Amino acid sequence: MIQIHRIKCGNANCYVLEENGNAVLVDTGKTEHRKEIEETIKQKTSGLTIKLIVLTHAHFDHCQNAVYFSKQFQASIAMHRNDIGLIRDQMREALSAKTIPGKIVLGASIASFKKVAMDFAPDVFLKDGDSLGRYGISAKVIGLPGHTKGSIGIDCGEAGVIVGDALMNMFYPTVSMLYGDRNTMLQSAEKIARLGSIPVYFGHGKPVQNRGWR
Repeated sequence: MIQIHRIKCGNANCYVLEENGNAVLVDTGKTEHRKEIEETIKQKTSGLTIKLIVLTHAHFDHCQNAVYFSKQFQASIAMHRNDIGLIRDQMREALSAKTIPGKIVLGASIASFKKVAMDFAPDVFLKDGDSLGRYGISAKVIGLPGHTKGSIGIDCGEAGVIVGDALMNMFYPTVSMLYGDRNTMLQSAEKIARLGSIPVYFGHGKPVQNRGWR
C-alpha cells in the first residue's frame, strides 16, 4: 500500500508518496520553506529516488520550489494543462470567497499573488484518470477543478486522497474557501465525498477522515 508522508511547510503541506522503493513528490511549497522541506524529504525518503513532482495547482504556495526540486531530484514536473497560465500570472484567474475566514484568506492571497514571479514549463500534463503507475506509485489523478481550472488531486486508494486546495482545513475542515468557480468547486467536493471513508490530505491543514463536504 502507498505510504503518504506529510511535510508541513508554513501553513501549507507537501507530500511524498512512497511505494515499493519508489517516490513521488506532491507540491513543493514556498521558497522560504525550501530548506526545511528538502531536509524533511531526505529524512522521510531515506535515499529513495523521487521520480516525479506533481503540482495540484499552480498557486505559488504549492509550486514555488518546483524548478529547484526538479533539478535536485532530476524529476519531471507534472500538472494539469489548464493551470499553465497561472504560472506567470497568479492573478490570471479571479478568486472569490463567501465566508468571513475565506475573505480574510483571499485578501492575504491576493496581496501575495501580486508580488510573485514564476516561470517554468511542466514536462508532463496530467488529467483525470491518469495513472502514476509508470512512476512506481499505484495511484491515479483525480480532476478537482473549481479552486482553479486545473486543480487536481491524487487518489491513493485505501491510503487516502490528496486534494490540494479543493478542500481546506485552515480553520476547520471545509470545502475550498477560495474558488474561481463555486459550482464546479462544490461538484469536486462531492466527487471527493464519493471516495468513501478514507483519509483526506489537504494542501492546508491536518488530514481528516472523508465525509460529505457540501
